[in-house]
Amino acid sequence: MTADRREVEVPADQDGTRLDTFLAAALPDRSRSQIQRLIKDGLVAGPVKELKASSAVHAGQKYTIEVPAPVAVTAVAEDLPLAILHEDADVVVLDKPSGMVVHPAAGHDSGTLVNALLHHVDDLSGIGGELRPGIVHRLDRGTSGVMVVAKHDAAHQELARQFHDREVEKEYVALVWGLVHQGRRIDSPIGRDPSDRQKMSTRARRARSAVTRVTRAEHLKGVSLLHVAIATGRTHQIRVHLSAIGHPIVGDPVYGGVHRRVANDLRAVQRLERPFLHAARLVFTHPAEGRRMEFTSPLPHDLQSVIDDIRRRQEPDDE
Repeated sequence: MTADRREVEVPADQDGTRLDTFLAAALPDRSRSQIQRLIKDGLVAGPVKELKASSAVHAGQKYTIEVPAPVAVTAVAEDLPLAILHEDADVVVLDKPSGMVVHPAAGHDSGTLVNALLHHVDDLSGIGGELRPGIVHRLDRGTSGVMVVAKHDAAHQELARQFHDREVEKEYVALVWGLVHQGRRIDSPIGRDPSDRQKMSTRARRARSAVTRVTRAEHLKGVSLLHVAIATGRTHQIRVHLSAIGHPIVGDPVYGGVHRRVANDLRAVQRLERPFLHAARLVFTHPAEGRRMEFTSPLPHDLQSVIDDIRRRQEPDDE
């Protein structure tokens, strides 16, 4: 397979934007880190001879990008159980369990979703990179729920476009500390935490827009069970946003959701070994057939049992 040559022009509303930010928006099938690597490797050409990721672009400028052909997959196939909700020639929709990392990375070279997919699917899209075949979007290791995976490059490009253009509906279920009302909207850009690079924050100097909406809320004493919709898909978005408004997700040790002392009627939360966050619903347009598809996943047992226990021990508030 030959390299993919693409040419893009800077629109007026992108004048002054960083080069890597502009190209990441113009090429939705490429992550910002992948774009930065292309620039560093000299595969991006423009009006200035020496380009950097931080170079500012200006309206009317044209840039040419040489996207290398996908590298052969080097992740190893593993016979791991997969809960497949739907599969056809273009996509696989699955229910990811908590505790499973999506793709191989430092410290996780096996046992990942990609390792399992390579065993179950013969020909995954290579666009995601050699260790991320087929992966269009991700869920955190501790988050369970619905994911869609591309089986070939054309499907990958179309799904990536839908995610980029915010045409995909994503709804999560989260249990948070305190009282949060239905209709709450959180619109705060997210970026790397300036004091801890392993975390994300709404206080970052370099941040990307992020919007989170609470579509439903059940109020219990001390906690709220929320249905949350996100238009964007920033790293740790829901966890960061809910923590930023003072209502961290129960069981989330990174963003303040683990309490050592809890009321007796909330003792069930101490059984949690991960944040109470589940990707419950995913809606997208089939990349080849053009029909709208909706998939749902019920709360897994570890989360449902906690809610059942809390409900048994207390009556819901009247709000």
